[in-house]
Amino acid sequence: MSHSCCSHGTTAASTQAAAPAPAGTIYTCPMHPDVRQEGPGSCPKCGMALEPALPSLDEDDGEVRALGRRLALLVVLALPVVLMAMGPHLFGWMWPEPGASIARWGEALLATVVVLWGGAPFFARGWRSLVPWSPNMYTLIALGTGVAWLYSAVAFLVPSLFPSTMRDMHGHVAVYFESAAVIVTLVTLGDFLELRARRRTGEALRGLLGLVPKTARRIAEDGSEEDLPLERLTVGDRLRVRPGEKVPADGLVLEGESHVDESMLTGEPMPVAKRVGDTLTGGTQNQHGALTMRVAHVGVDTVLSRIVAMVAEAQRSRAPLQRVADKVAAWFVPAVVAIAIGAFAAWWILGPAPAPAHALVAAVSVLIVACPCALGLATPMSIMVASGRGAHAGVLFRDAAAIERLRDVDTLVFDKTGTLTEGKPVLADVRSFGQERATLLALAAAVERPSEHPLAAAIVAAALAEGLIIPAVSGFQAIVGRGVTGRVDGHDVALGDARLMADEHVDVSAAEDAVGKMRSKGATAMYLAVDGRLAALLALADAVKPSTRAALDALRAAGVRLVMATGDNVTTAKAVAAALPIDEVHAGASPEDKANLVTALKARGAMVAMAGDGVNDAPALAAADVGIGMGNGSDIAIQSASVTLLKGDLAGIARARALSDATVKNIRQNLFFAFVYNAVGVPVAAGVLYPFVGITLSPMIAALAMSLSSVSVVGNALRLRAGR
Repeated sequence: MSHSCCSHGTTAASTQAAAPAPAGTIYTCPMHPDVRQEGPGSCPKCGMALEPALPSLDEDDGEVRALGRRLALLVVLALPVVLMAMGPHLFGWMWPEPGASIARWGEALLATVVVLWGGAPFFARGWRSLVPWSPNMYTLIALGTGVAWLYSAVAFLVPSLFPSTMRDMHGHVAVYFESAAVIVTLVTLGDFLELRARRRTGEALRGLLGLVPKTARRIAEDGSEEDLPLERLTVGDRLRVRPGEKVPADGLVLEGESHVDESMLTGEPMPVAKRVGDTLTGGTQNQHGALTMRVAHVGVDTVLSRIVAMVAEAQRSRAPLQRVADKVAAWFVPAVVAIAIGAFAAWWILGPAPAPAHALVAAVSVLIVACPCALGLATPMSIMVASGRGAHAGVLFRDAAAIERLRDVDTLVFDKTGTLTEGKPVLADVRSFGQERATLLALAAAVERPSEHPLAAAIVAAALAEGLIIPAVSGFQAIVGRGVTGRVDGHDVALGDARLMADEHVDVSAAEDAVGKMRSKGATAMYLAVDGRLAALLALADAVKPSTRAALDALRAAGVRLVMATGDNVTTAKAVAAALPIDEVHAGASPEDKANLVTALKARGAMVAMAGDGVNDAPALAAADVGIGMGNGSDIAIQSASVTLLKGDLAGIARARALSDATVKNIRQNLFFAFVYNAVGVPVAAGVLYPFVGITLSPMIAALAMSLSSVSVVGNALRLRAGR
């Protein structure tokens, strides 16, 4: 992410130095994601520089370098101003004439260059904030430096306008050119430090983008091979992935066997075996074997691109905790201006001589120290870092609200197939009732072939493994949560559970004993009906994932109630759940039943998360406070979820919940710091301590404190990268 929330230092010079974004690039404001426009610019609400909505590897450090050069020049200009102004006071230097006059003119001219040139972006954005009446940080900086410089210019050029009590023996009025110059320089220093720190928050996404190689080795029709840029790949291209190379795009293995490191995608360190027919994801690392693959997705359609887009969108979203900062910000700037005016009046009336000078210093200090930037950065910075860290751990958050809510979840509802289990069931048995087994299996595979359900894939795979020819199906229909129907080779075929058989008026009473035995072993029993008569029973077994037990133990230890809701029957569901720490089992649950269960739990006051991987889980995922989609599941399940686990493993929920807890704590720390900083800084700047201990806050110290407050918030958010 290129600019900062208070990247007030993103000047014209630095913008020109940055790598140009492609034409048509959409820019947005991190603090106000509803602000979107084509091309760069400034946010009309907060004045900050807009940044590209999606990260790019083309981003360089030109902006940081340009701002660094600008800062260096401001230091060179401001340092002589400070020496000329403060030298007589600090070191007893007395400038003899005409040296004193030259020093005064030098101080005035150099400070004017610093304020009018160095502070030009602040004045421009401060002025623009008044057009839609959205006063912000730039309003305060522009007011503070503008008032200090304008007062000093008038006092320097026309001292006769001021009463004699404000003039010294030489007729000169005290000026504050050095304060205005140092304020501009220190604010620019804060911009530089903050921009450099914020660059680090985008490293997670740029790191993901950098996983994909720049070129791919394409195999032509005549068998020749050539290396070509990734941009020239098209769907259907055949590619060679040699040992040690990264997979250039999403696709399927056509030839070869190997192990692929998918840790960038799932967070799991163990390489995954790949053979003919298996899927490959762009950016993963091939290990020892050579593979030939066919490209299935390119560009923005690849898994990696969708992950980056999803994480970038989450980083832009606003967490519910941000509402606290929003409410404060609505009245913050007007309140600060009112306090500054009040401080000015109090010092003018009650302050020691010269009262007008003390009044001006107090007012300027209040305006400068009261930076709303730290308040505005508190939530977005933590969300940005957490989203990036989650992506590297295989946990994708759809928005900031999901990050915040997940830590409060006290009830987890989950499906069985693909969530508790591997989601890769195998056909364990076929019990036929009269017809030939191979014929019935071919019919079952035909009607299941268009389906995306894991059980369907198991049946099709078993038929292919036995060398059966799978006929075509017409009139295919999937009845969600029950089964499938279709017409195959002139026969009406239905495959599914007992409810589907009842809908099709098929008598299944003869199979009751066989079904009971299958279910008692933890297998799922499916009825196959041909032309309205029961033809076979198919038993499909799905092993529980090795990590499931440990994940459930961790969640229960965290105080989460565990509820399994599955479309399977009671016997099978209880057989699977028997060895697991599950509090509640709901079997035979339709998609509507699962959604109703989630709604009922919420009505009882529970904060409910739903984890699932199939189309039948989508209604419940949408109904839950937090929907958790398994990355190995269907697209609709992932789209319905607010959290996606790329590994498709319940262990990821424990990781995601821990990250959520750490993020919310980090946001609260940032908000606390921002509130305390302003609650202490503004009164001290106004001079409330002066009657008791004689302490006031100079505008220069106020500017330094304001800049460092923003940097400290960014630094605290960056601790999330290390899991702290």
